[in-house]
Parts: sequence; structure tokens; C-alpha cells
Amino acid sequence: MSIDFESFVLAAATADLSEESLAREHADCVEFRMDLASEPLTALASYTGDLPLIATNRDENEGGEAAGERRLGDLGRAAEFDSVAAVDIELAALESGAGEAAATDAREHGASVIASTHDFEGTPSSDEMRGMLERATEYGDIGKLAVTASDPGDVLSLLSVTDELSSEGRRVATMAMGEAGRHSRAVAPIYGSRIGYAPVVPENATAPGQYDLATLRELIERLK
Repeated sequence: MSIDFESFVLAAATADLSEESLAREHADCVEFRMDLASEPLTALASYTGDLPLIATNRDENEGGEAAGERRLGDLGRAAEFDSVAAVDIELAALESGAGEAAATDAREHGASVIASTHDFEGTPSSDEMRGMLERATEYGDIGKLAVTASDPGDVLSLLSVTDELSSEGRRVATMAMGEAGRHSRAVAPIYGSRIGYAPVVPENATAPGQYDLATLRELIERLK
């Protein structure tokens, strides 16, 4: 399976791959949150769904529940499954070298690498966001940045950086978390963001301010 990040992709986030059938109507792929699943590699081995997968094993420091030496190794092993079209590796892990092996494993098995970074405290300056995304697109096939907005101005700064980098030919995915940034999830694709995320089951949202899957798809389609 593959994902074409040349155009916008809507990912349905879940820790339960049995929910994939519920996502097919609206999603282009499934983000499998390995860090929230009890036996993620076993789940991947038995997956027979139609949608390709983004494997994410999110570190505790960036809003996930995975920790320990096995975290990145398991992510590399996830890329060996044909259903896994991309793996999400934190930019910090890639820059430190800890995520290099997982990225290599992914590419050797034909999977793309999403280099991601998350700020749950606020929104960095425009220059800082640009720098993070530039580095992310150098380490990954696509760079992802999620910030926390306190007001519409934060969202405007994020969208401006998104537009600039997309116009330069860099593949980026951006979103502002929290209520003040919620609308960014619907409008960011207009400015060049390549990935959007929404939970399969609204009660199981994996980040602050997420729309439910059907609503986000409808909003994005209407704003095209």
C-alpha cells in the first residue's frame, strides 16, 4: 500500500485497527497509534483493511505513551508490513540519531518518513516554526508541525509559514491544537498542508481540538 503525499491526505487516528472499516467513507488512510495499543505489532500482522497505514509510536515527551529502548525499534519493524505506507518519527529523534535506524528501515521497505514535532505549550515564532519545518523536510519525506494556539494570530502565523514552505516545494503538514486553533485543521490544506488528522471515534481524540472525521472531511471539501 502507498500514500501519495503530493496531495492532501486525511488520516483517521485510532489505536484499534478493527475500526478501519468505520473510517473508509471519509478517510484516505489510518494513523495507527501504536503507543496507545496493547499489542501493536500483533495488530499489524493481522490487519486486512483497505486503507493504508501511518504507523506512529509517539514518545511521552511529545504527547504519546511510548517509552523505552524498544519504541523506535518497534516502529522500524512496523514498516516491514506491506500495509504500512508511512512511519511518523519525531524530529528530535531523527536529529539525535536515535531515529535513524527506524527511518532507514522504513525507506528500505518503501514506506515514507514523516518527521514530526509537537509543541503543547504554545506557538513558536514564525522563524522558529520555519526552521523546524525546514529541518523536518530534510530528515523526512514530509515535515509535520503541531503547535498550540492561544489566539487567531498564532494560527495566522502558522498558516503563513505553511504557505511559504509549500510554495517552495516542501511537503509539510501543519495544525494548531486547542480550541483557538481548531479551525486550522480545516483551513490548513488551503495553504498547502498535506495531512489532516481526525479520530475514528470522536471520544478517542488523540490531540486537543480535533474535529470528528466526517465533519473534518466535509469542511475541507467545502473550502476547496
